[in-house]
Amino acid sequence: MRRRTIALLIAVGLPLALVLYSFLESRRMPVVREATIGLPDWPKGAKPVTAVLIADIHIGNASMEPERLNDIVDQINALRPDLVLIAGDFIAGHQPNMADRVADGMSDALARLTPPLGTVAVLGNHDLWTGITVIRDALARAHVTLLSNEAVERGPIAIAGIDDHFTGQRDIDQAWGRVRRLPGARVALSHSPDIDYGLPKDASLLLAGHSHCGQVALPFYGPIVWVTRDRNRCGLIRQGKLNIIVTAGLGTSGVPFRLSAPPDLWMLHLGPVKR
Repeated sequence: MRRRTIALLIAVGLPLALVLYSFLESRRMPVVREATIGLPDWPKGAKPVTAVLIADIHIGNASMEPERLNDIVDQINALRPDLVLIAGDFIAGHQPNMADRVADGMSDALARLTPPLGTVAVLGNHDLWTGITVIRDALARAHVTLLSNEAVERGPIAIAGIDDHFTGQRDIDQAWGRVRRLPGARVALSHSPDIDYGLPKDASLLLAGHSHCGQVALPFYGPIVWVTRDRNRCGLIRQGKLNIIVTAGLGTSGVPFRLSAPPDLWMLHLGPVKR
């Protein structure tokens, strides 16, 4: 009887402990990852730029509320980046009115970002589903520049903001045509990294999220679900002359759990190619 009781406690306790750990992991402060990227079209004489890349805030579920997002904003400000780039999916869930409930808290937090070159963002698939007009207004109040197949110049960088691939909103030709008219080193920002197949040959850096780096990876099995192509799953990926950085994101989609895929943000050191 004693052995049966111990076996039962183990059988019940281990899964519960794993669930609790996964929930707490989803709420930990993001891991700060760093990369130094040389851009071949860097303006002569321009100083290097530091940029923080974040994505997949997914405010509105148990992994992300305004208080946690404010703590993350403090973490970003402490890094003192020149520029903040946000690769979409601001809101959690699929409900058409979800943004109405949580956009103000998101806006108030993001308004506290202090990069001297500003904050630039694109939308993700969940933003299209949960209230795009409300999200646009909230980002405007937070002084976030939102790009939809458009381009903007920030210091020595020209950013092509390409709309969401997953929901068919992307227009790479339009965004890249506009970024080519701007001075500066060209950077592509989009929610999903799977636009890499359509980028022109002169693209050298793509920044994205969407994959959550698998979000939940079970022992001996790996991630339960991948939402990107195999080669675009996570981290720094080099495809010939094209560098892709896919962040694990800050929040969660679906269940508020992370396992073996902690939240992260990327501190990017951008400058000329070293000869």
